[in-house]
Amino acid sequence: MIVTRKRVLWTLLGVGFGLTTAGADGLGGARDPGVRTGTASAGGPLAGLATYEGEYFTVGQEDFEELEGVGDGLGPRFNLDSCAGCHSQPAIGGSAPAVNPQVAVATAFGARNTLPSFITANGPVREARFKFRADGSRDGGVHALFVITGRVDESGDGTSCVIQQDDFAGQLKNGNVVFRIPTPTFGAGLIEQISDTTIVQNLAAFPGPKRNLGISGHVNRNGNDGTVTRFGWKAQNKSLMIFSGEAYNVEMGITNELFQSEREESSTCLKKGHPNDTTNMQGATGAETESGVGKFSMFMRFLAPPTRSTTTPGGSSSISRGKQLFANTGCAYCHSPTLKTSVSSVPALSAKNVDLFSDLAVHRMGPGLADNIQQGNAAGDEFRSAPLWGLGQRVFFLHDGRTSDLAQAIRAHASSGNSQFAASEANRVVSNYNELSEGQKQDLLNFLRSL
Repeated sequence: MIVTRKRVLWTLLGVGFGLTTAGADGLGGARDPGVRTGTASAGGPLAGLATYEGEYFTVGQEDFEELEGVGDGLGPRFNLDSCAGCHSQPAIGGSAPAVNPQVAVATAFGARNTLPSFITANGPVREARFKFRADGSRDGGVHALFVITGRVDESGDGTSCVIQQDDFAGQLKNGNVVFRIPTPTFGAGLIEQISDTTIVQNLAAFPGPKRNLGISGHVNRNGNDGTVTRFGWKAQNKSLMIFSGEAYNVEMGITNELFQSEREESSTCLKKGHPNDTTNMQGATGAETESGVGKFSMFMRFLAPPTRSTTTPGGSSSISRGKQLFANTGCAYCHSPTLKTSVSSVPALSAKNVDLFSDLAVHRMGPGLADNIQQGNAAGDEFRSAPLWGLGQRVFFLHDGRTSDLAQAIRAHASSGNSQFAASEANRVVSNYNELSEGQKQDLLNFLRSL
């Protein structure tokens, strides 16, 4: 009976039934091959950029890597002091590194922060969100981990600032804290150029097989103009400019022309005028005129997508079989292998195939992954199908970085419903994965780590 159901499923997917059972060595259970070593698979500029576009990329990368200090507007509350600190694995623009820089920044330059228990040296860079306020109303916002109190760096003096960190220990005890880790930004400009129509039509494709697997999903949309949003764990941000401006303010506390209000307005802590980051109207070149937010967005817009490996791990045959199994099990229905960009004023972004492995829609993931944070029209148990390109060199998985084991991350997609949240849309797909032989699972894991 199980075989019959599989045969019907694979027929619906348009693939054959003759699957190999070969794997790594046939002697033990499948396992995550681990972070792919060697040269970083990403981090450079898109091919085909004009000279002036390449200059914007370079200037943007310099700003992206720059360390911010008190005199630059860091804080008063912040999570880290640079964009690159969060986005550095396996290269600048990526995801959380293996060694967490938040541990050192907590007490850097005399700052008197206590390290929250969920921030560890070998754990992921994290931001913390509170689900509810003290009065029971929804919160959902980022609560910065650190304050500049006591910090004296090369750019400024924070000793007059006397604010305290939030009570993370108490909030943890009350079960009120959830986490997010940095999303990779490689190929982000290509994602930005995928039209709403392409996203919506792709989501509507293969309705029968998706229905049989329990997959539905929907796009998240901007509350004002109704267009499809696509960046962030819940696809809550519309563009790289908004993503950059919000991160500058939320993660580093630096106000800018998109987010002009300080998140902590204690008069003893304000070290620079509003906003901290502005357009330089006297810049000698276009790139010099851009604000930090503009430079960040240009850098990410022109970042090339990750390059796959055709042989590592496991060899080309295993990777090829794993790619087929990725479709056979139904993973490809949410993690769409390829979408195409629309016409762009930047030729390097125009009418390109984007092998992102995501439909950019949000799906119900069940109570096991639910964070009970609502963003736009994404509910507390809904998350964007994370783009999988570059996955081979990521250290941490899932929205909160709870695991570094790819096999565990796959299993975590399955979750039965409860009184608050419905069952995960991925349950039947994960069941298909669980029914594979260990060799087939190994092939699929090898394929994912080749991305």
